[in-house]
Amino acid sequence: MVYDIYSWDKRLILERIDLAMDRISQIKLEKDIRYSEFFLKLAGFLEQVNYLRIKRDSGEFDNQSFDELNIAQNELYYDLKEENYGESVYNPDVLDKICDKEFISPFLSLSFEVRAAIITVFEGDLEGFVNILELFLQVYGICLEGGDAKEVSDAIYWYASDYLDITARKKIIESFTTSNRFFYNIIMNDDLSDLRYLFKFGEYIASNEIKTAEYLNSLDNETIRLCAKTFVDGYRDGFFAMQKDISKRSIVSLIYRIGFERIVKEAIILFEDMGFEVVLDRKPYRLADMSHIRNRGICSGGVNRQFEYDHKYDMNVFTKKAYLDRKLEISKQTFEEIKENMVRYGGPAWMDSFGDLEFTPIKKASSNVFVEKQNNLMNNYRNEMMLLQDEYMDTSGTAFCIIAWPLPSIAEDMKVYSNIFDDIIRINTLESEKYRNAQQKIIDALDKADTVSILGGEGNKTNMTIKLHELKDPSKETNFENCVADVNIPVGEVFTSPILAGTNGILFVKDVFLAGYHLKKLCISVKDGMIEDYTCENFDTEEDNRRLVEDSILKGHKYLPMGEFAIGTNVIAYNVAKKYDIFEKMPILIAEKMGPHFAFGDTCYSHDEENISYNPDGKAIIARDNECSIKRKTDIKNAYFNCHTDITIPLAELGDIYTNEPDGIHTYIIKDGKFVLEGSEVLNE
Repeated sequence: MVYDIYSWDKRLILERIDLAMDRISQIKLEKDIRYSEFFLKLAGFLEQVNYLRIKRDSGEFDNQSFDELNIAQNELYYDLKEENYGESVYNPDVLDKICDKEFISPFLSLSFEVRAAIITVFEGDLEGFVNILELFLQVYGICLEGGDAKEVSDAIYWYASDYLDITARKKIIESFTTSNRFFYNIIMNDDLSDLRYLFKFGEYIASNEIKTAEYLNSLDNETIRLCAKTFVDGYRDGFFAMQKDISKRSIVSLIYRIGFERIVKEAIILFEDMGFEVVLDRKPYRLADMSHIRNRGICSGGVNRQFEYDHKYDMNVFTKKAYLDRKLEISKQTFEEIKENMVRYGGPAWMDSFGDLEFTPIKKASSNVFVEKQNNLMNNYRNEMMLLQDEYMDTSGTAFCIIAWPLPSIAEDMKVYSNIFDDIIRINTLESEKYRNAQQKIIDALDKADTVSILGGEGNKTNMTIKLHELKDPSKETNFENCVADVNIPVGEVFTSPILAGTNGILFVKDVFLAGYHLKKLCISVKDGMIEDYTCENFDTEEDNRRLVEDSILKGHKYLPMGEFAIGTNVIAYNVAKKYDIFEKMPILIAEKMGPHFAFGDTCYSHDEENISYNPDGKAIIARDNECSIKRKTDIKNAYFNCHTDITIPLAELGDIYTNEPDGIHTYIIKDGKFVLEGSEVLNE
């Protein structure tokens, strides 16, 4: 079913746009403007966006050449580009110099929301566009008349609150239904060999997006179909592997990075052949939709990651209990409205990408932040939202799939990139039978143990002990899932959710990419399964290093449990990383298959604990809860953390992994970084 997401009168909206733009165009003629540099920049930007709207409406936009489109977007994003950002009014450090301190916070929020005008124009959301114009004029008017910062903050709060019934409803509908066909129509109807299509999405298109699309256009149809089919088959096979009835589901949300449209188009065709409708939902771009923790959806790599980092807490202006309570109320009404679709929703299919250039964020004193109360409010809201969503979507019947492809920035030239891409195709399409059999040998040994010990190799300080669940009937039960290439591509891991009490030690990794950040010499202390202490060595100060770990792992929480322990078995993936020296750039999806890994946050079976699954040998996987998640039966609001971050120790840094059995026997799974258990040696090939 398609739901109406735009209910406005176009003629009236256009009249409001004309009135607002007439007023905005006069700002540059006015004298003695308070905070003139800030308002003139934003006014000029909105004039550029309106001019873009006019060109799109007239058809002039579609008649431009690739170079003209590229020049136009660079003008639109001029103030956010890295080489210009140091002097930009969107930069907190610049605002600190040009306005009074109490205005910095609301001005940051306003400037971020104003940038959303680009997407509203591209998607034809004229109501969203005019609302932004009118907010800008309201704040400008307050400052023109000598108003204070509280009046500005109040204006932004009520703007967000007044339009919640539109923004909250729209975001949910677009996440679970096919009501917005913006991406679908471009992908399925445009000529993807004409790269001008990239500029129609409204996102910043950089060299990664352009080179990715160019490279995929150079591949034959058979290779493109193989990439798409591996992805779609993994999604379908996930239902069978988890013994879920796929016939009851017929909606899938597909998430990907712009530039991969040729693979995505083939995947859409394959999904539709299976009887699925494909939802293509954009990454949140309005403050009302954003999270300071995670914002998933279709997007490009963006124009400047420091800009995004500087503005990640801009929703602090309206992060208040009354606002979040109302958002939950509207969300419940919307889920009720689309409940027929929620029943049919089968879960996400995510095409991840990796190989972005290294980025270490700089924390700026003038950036917006959450105070502890706001952080708690947002964590509670995220929990409530997940529970509300679960009321309408029976997760015991959903599946998912995730696969990853490299970006051109991972290599120095396109020939090397082509070789890496070929090797990733090989990794993603490995035959499962060899791994399934070898992994079963590992599981059989692990199931005899009370605990498992993991020791780092030379230069790695890891020394962890993992406490396993007790098997009441080992002939029918197992602690570890035998993971091959279904939902979690590529093949190659056995994993469990450990007992927290008795899980202790030090986890150390020399280099790792987490949440888009490159962490150096990450060290985490664990006591009874909980993160006790943490640091890295990216910055000179301990405070900055701890803050980076908090951003990339703790996700706004003061502590997190270890939700997963796994042993990756894909030595081929390890050797590909070694061949191109791209260990630190490998996505966690592949990296977790290249050695032992540990995940902090929820368990592997979050919100799906009651739906028992089985390994190919028929044994039930019983390690589905820990001391935190079991609270779902008595105190569900404190059972989940709504995050799960994997950290892998590459085989090159690994020493030994061995079992500790109740009778004192130790069985080595890995010794000096190689598989030594009888029956698993084939994994070293």
